[in-house]
Formats: sequence, C-alpha cells, structure tokens
Amino acid sequence: MVSTMPGAAEHSDVLIVGAGISGLGAAYELRRQCPDRSFVVLDAMESFGGTWRWHEYPGIRSDSDLFTFGFRFKAWPGPPIATRDEILKYLGEVIEENDLASHMRFRHRIVSAAWSSERNLWTVEARVGPDGEPARFTCNFLWMCQGYYRHAAGYVPDWPGMDTYQGQLVHPQTWPDDLDYHGKRVVVIGSGATAATLIPAMAPECAHITMLQRSPTYYFPHQNRNKLADTLRALELDPLLIHEIVRRKVVYDQRRFLDRAAAEPDTVKEDLIAGVAAHLPEDVVAEHFTPSYRPWQQRIAVIPDGDLFKAVQSGKASVVTDQIARFTPEGIELQSGRVLEADIVVTATGFDISVLGDIAFSIDGKPLTFSQTVNYRGMMFTGVPNLAWIFGYLRAASWTLRVDLVTDFICRLLNHMDAIGAARVRVQLRPEDQAMELAPFLDTSIFNPGYLLRGVNLLPKGGDKPEWRHSQDYSWDKEVLPSVDLDDSCFDYVDRRGRPLDRRVRVREVVADAS
Repeated sequence: MVSTMPGAAEHSDVLIVGAGISGLGAAYELRRQCPDRSFVVLDAMESFGGTWRWHEYPGIRSDSDLFTFGFRFKAWPGPPIATRDEILKYLGEVIEENDLASHMRFRHRIVSAAWSSERNLWTVEARVGPDGEPARFTCNFLWMCQGYYRHAAGYVPDWPGMDTYQGQLVHPQTWPDDLDYHGKRVVVIGSGATAATLIPAMAPECAHITMLQRSPTYYFPHQNRNKLADTLRALELDPLLIHEIVRRKVVYDQRRFLDRAAAEPDTVKEDLIAGVAAHLPEDVVAEHFTPSYRPWQQRIAVIPDGDLFKAVQSGKASVVTDQIARFTPEGIELQSGRVLEADIVVTATGFDISVLGDIAFSIDGKPLTFSQTVNYRGMMFTGVPNLAWIFGYLRAASWTLRVDLVTDFICRLLNHMDAIGAARVRVQLRPEDQAMELAPFLDTSIFNPGYLLRGVNLLPKGGDKPEWRHSQDYSWDKEVLPSVDLDDSCFDYVDRRGRPLDRRVRVREVVADAS
C-alpha cells in the first residue's frame, strides 16, 4: 500500500504513468523482459482503460482495427471494430492473465515530478482520491504512458452568442450520464470519427440529428468483419497464430494504402468517394462527402457496415455543410442565413494536446519545458534523464503498433544500463547534430488535424535527421528501432557515483573481460 505519511514514499525501479493501452503494454513487457525490476502504475482515473474508461458517449468504438490496436501478445477474438465495453473487457483480461493488478494505483493524480542528479531519482507527488490526499513515489526511471490530450475538457471554439443558447451544450469528452435526447432535435458540430460514431448511435431515438460540418471529410465504409480472420478461425488454428497472421496482413494493407495515397492521391480520393457513393445519392455525396484536401492529411474515419450512411438514408439524420455565424437562443445561425434549431448541440470539435500529462516537471530544481527540448525518435528528450514517453501513430497505423516497438526499445535500454553499470541515461545532440535545422515534433505539412495545428508548438522539437524525429512510419520504425546502437554517442550514461561512462572505456572493459 502507498504510505501517505509526510515525507514517506513508495519506491520502485520504474514508475509507469497511465493505465491505458500504452501503460498496460509497458507493464506487460517490463515484467516479461526486465523481470527483476520493480514497478508501479499510477492513473488518475478510478480504473484501467484510459480513453476507453473516460469516454462514455453513445456508440463509442475504436476507429482502429483491434488486430493491430490490440496487443501482439493477446489474440483479439471479435470483429475488427470494437465497442468501448468490448475493449475494456479485453484490457481487463490482460491485467488478470498477467497479474498486473497488484502493481496499479488508481485515483492518483500526479501534480509534479522532480529529478535529482545527486540521488539519481525521480520524486513524483500525487493527490489521491476525491479529497486529494498527498502521496509520494520515487523511482529510478519514469515512463510516461498517459496519452497526448486532456481528458477533463475538450476543445470548443468560442462562437458568438454561445451564452444566449437556451438548449443543452455537450462535449463528447464530458458526456452527462443523464442526457435525455429521446425525441429531441440534435445538432452535432464536427465530422470526424466522434461525430461519425455519435450520429448512427443517437439517430434512432432523436426526433432528428444533424451533422454540421465546415467542409467534407473522408470516410471509409467497410464491413465490420475480417474475412481472413473468419477463415482461419474456421480452421480452428491457434488464436494467437491467427492474431499474428491477420495483424501482419492488416499492417501490409495499411502500408500499401498509404503509399498509394501518396503516389496517386487523386485516384485514392476517387475510390474513397465512390465507396460513399455506393450508399448515398450522387448529389448528397457531391455536396457533403467530397473533401478538398488530399487523403491522409487528416485521419480517415472507418464507417463499419456503413452505419452513418444508413442513418442519413433513413431520414433520421442529415448533413449540413456551412459555417457557423453565431448561436441563437433556439440553435445555430449559419453564414448562409439558415438557422438550425436544436434542443441539444454536441460539440464534437476535438481536443487539446497535453504534453506529458500537464505535470510540473523539474530537473535539479529548475523547471523543465519540453518544448525547449529535442525529441529522440519520439520517445526521449535531450537533457532529460531516465524518462521515456510513448507517443503512438496518429495517421496511418494503430497506436499500439508503436507501443510494441517503444516497449521493446526501453526494456532493451534498461537491460543495457544494468549491463554497463549505468544509473542514469539521457540523450544529447552530438557535435554533428548541433547545426541541424529544428522543426515541429510532427510534420504538419503531411498530417494537419486541428488539434495538432493548435498544440504542436507545445511539443518537443524535431530535427532533420531520422533519430531526432517521430517518423509516424511503422514499417520504418520496425526495421530501425531494434537495431539502434545503445552505445551511440547520443546516449550519455552515468554510473551511481555520478561518473560518466565513456563509450570507449566501456568497450575496452568489455574486451578485457572477454580475454
């Protein structure tokens, strides 16, 4: 149990922040690959699941297939697009089957993390439960797995007249438990994956529901089944073997699609629009489902079994493409002059980026601002000792595929530190890197959703060399990360007495021991 006595602390070799997909993946691999290291997992919520625990809006589901969004070590037994409850059940089984529950501390909201070079320790201060009782943790290595956006409040533009609106204004991130939309007129602002999920889920009970978008979005209608998985299951093969085969096939198909979208954007655009046209009239597709931007500049939402389009076809849902002029007491006035009357307005307008949980970090008493650091392969930061961050794929692959690669890398790094007697590691720019041109953490010329454009300046910097940027390319990362030389001069190791572990000295010692 955690002691809350003043000054007392629970110590572990590794402290994992977050009990969602990333945190559970890190905990599983840490236990498997570094069995002698102690660890705890802290999470601010009442239980595991992260995003899937927090969000409770109608119809919530994964927008990524579960063969790649699920873990590599646990077979996914169902259809590729899964509901929140199905995902939570799967994650619960991961915890139970691998005895991870004893490592977890819930309702722990971290407020600060301070590194001491003298002690080679992180000290983490948390507030526990509704009363905010203080709890202190120390660790040798801090592993941030808390995601990349703020759960407590979503992003809502400041439209004129919002304070005059007399209906209910709701954001999906803070969905009220008692929201009654039966027989109500609902407007959903936005056309991303959240809106595309909400509308078919709510339409049967609403009087009418309208998706209001500034401009059209790409959608990918697809049957919620994987034919290869169905065939292999019928052959009664080992479930984990089926999972791996299907996982590889999905990754292969995603890679081919991304390459084709880059090489033939006009053709891919035509194919995506044709997929929607198979469900809706030509004039509706032309006005509301024909985007002006290139495929994959923003994430493409999967529409399982065409449910969004079926809602539109039924007449219970409709799409309006226009700009908001102002809110009125009755609803929303558009720039065209049209007024959408609404009892409920849902602002599915995205979220705000949170950089490493909005925690107050410091190093040896000095505040740490991550935007002033340069990232190493999207997971470590110049000048920041014994800390890693899992930041998954956003554009063309499931988040969890990168969780796999980062957990392998960090476990290998921890074992390497043990082997050479290092108590501390940080990354640093090499002399040949000092003059390189710095850039945003992610390339917004390729992928530019609103949340990234709003918050990219808060993220660490990237460089013009592969090791100093987040590639967003699973195929490339899969080949490169396992072969990274951990004795590269960009890694700065220090022993327990604070003495630098020079690479050449370590090589001589290894050779001497071998002889």
